[in-house]
Amino acid sequence: MDKIKIAVVGLGNCASSLIQGLQYYRDKKPQDAIGLMHWDIGGYSPSSIEVVAAFDIDKRKVGSDVNEAIFSRPNCTAVFCPDMPKSGVKVRMGKVLDGVSEHMKDYDENDRFILSGEKEPTSEEVVNILKSTGTEVLLNYLPVGSEEATQFYAQCALDAGVAFINNIPVFIASNPMWAKKFEEKGIPIIGDDIKAQLGATITHRTLTDLFKKRGVKLERTYQLNTGGNTDFLNMLNRKRLKSKKESKTEAVQSVAASRLDSRDIHVGPSDYVPWQNDQKICFIRMEGKLFGDVPMNLELRLSVEDSPNSAGVVIDTIRCCKLALDAGLGGALYGPASYFCKHPPYQFTDDEAHRKVEEFIKQYSVQPVVVNQVR
Repeated sequence: MDKIKIAVVGLGNCASSLIQGLQYYRDKKPQDAIGLMHWDIGGYSPSSIEVVAAFDIDKRKVGSDVNEAIFSRPNCTAVFCPDMPKSGVKVRMGKVLDGVSEHMKDYDENDRFILSGEKEPTSEEVVNILKSTGTEVLLNYLPVGSEEATQFYAQCALDAGVAFINNIPVFIASNPMWAKKFEEKGIPIIGDDIKAQLGATITHRTLTDLFKKRGVKLERTYQLNTGGNTDFLNMLNRKRLKSKKESKTEAVQSVAASRLDSRDIHVGPSDYVPWQNDQKICFIRMEGKLFGDVPMNLELRLSVEDSPNSAGVVIDTIRCCKLALDAGLGGALYGPASYFCKHPPYQFTDDEAHRKVEEFIKQYSVQPVVVNQVR
């Protein structure tokens, strides 16, 4: 099969894990590829994905080879594929807009962005880069709260005629106005806010759905998260946190038997702990009532490396986008978005979302799908 050519906006921890993963799984056999939901989607394996362009604003990354830049500070995620060959793709200066929070300058340079002095590109220049490199799918990995910058790149994707995957909680695919733009242009889009493979939100959703199915009345719940990566540092600015909190909260509310009052549910990032680096620690508490109105509560602590936890999901998302491109589909892809994202255009239960994405893959695949089964 042909390569799936992608461009990446923001070479932070999540992009680092994704790009490391493309190399890590390159020589794996399907039976040895632990950590992937699908090895083959429509004839496309992880090694089918190729990075052809990248944008960042940090001077330690701009001008570097992509496979070197992913290990530059302030990145601090796990290095599980240290022997990365040079990609031959240089990181280009991106558009800043609201991509950097003002409070970042108050922190150590190892933790924060350091703006490159290079000239920012115009939208026409970004579009020309996407076209000249043959980009098919543009991935958005900007910091949380980057509303203007995300809209800038979404419009560039439309103008260049490339698919768009919005991995962050800025509402594009789930915004009817933006979704219509992609539909009218015949360009697929998946978003918003990527779900982790097994993270805080998917765990919280699963437990909430379990309460509903087992007849337990959920009365109060919280999800508290701490981490030491740039994402958590960025979200210390509470103004940038609004869409993230809404995305995570709605993901849980949508599967509850009945919606909780806003005072009875708290879901969101809580604090920045520098020494945690990319390790995310999540605390979930759920209070409810069983048979006979007898009270119960559940407490859970989850510890994960944050960025690799999303990378495998993004690999599937890219390949589903490619299936849509091959089939000439445009607009928001409801099935894949509902399974891969926290804030899709339509929320389904995880069972329904899983069924819909498998049906999508089966319908638009030209070759049999191989589902990974860990034994």
